[in-house]
Amino acid sequence: MGNLLLEKVEYKIEKTPSGVWRRYLYPSGQSFAEYKSDRTWFGLPLLHFTYGKCPETGKRVVAKGVVAVGRIATGILAIGQASFGLFAVGQLAIGILLGLGQGVTGIFAAGQLALAAYLALGQVAVGWISIGQFAVGEYVLAQAGFGAHVWSPKAADPIAIDFFKSLL
Repeated sequence: MGNLLLEKVEYKIEKTPSGVWRRYLYPSGQSFAEYKSDRTWFGLPLLHFTYGKCPETGKRVVAKGVVAVGRIATGILAIGQASFGLFAVGQLAIGILLGLGQGVTGIFAAGQLALAAYLALGQVAVGWISIGQFAVGEYVLAQAGFGAHVWSPKAADPIAIDFFKSLL
């Protein structure tokens, strides 16, 4: 077998009513798949999905769309191992408004490590309002917390208690 990067790649192209699938099956059994919807919004496809490594480049294709799904994704709603968008979901999710995942950022963030401008929920949470096992912020509800108003097993600030009870 020759180097695919030096050969013309024969994709299986499938046109659907809503978009185009581009697929390739490597001789080893690995696969590459990409879907782009025909409809766009400000030049971005409404949906862009990628899977596997591109046989032409040997690299992963970044999913870019209003809804982007792939190992690496960027869009308004980005879902991927590494994602960036207004709403981001992934192992490393950099969300402008909302981040969900393992290591996340955003105005609102929920994840194992959550860094937020306003509300952080996570095992380690940092934000103006922080809820987590270890948390830092202005209003903190945590097992171990640091901030102006902390409610934890070791500290029970009445302002923090009133604040978190009012959220319920």
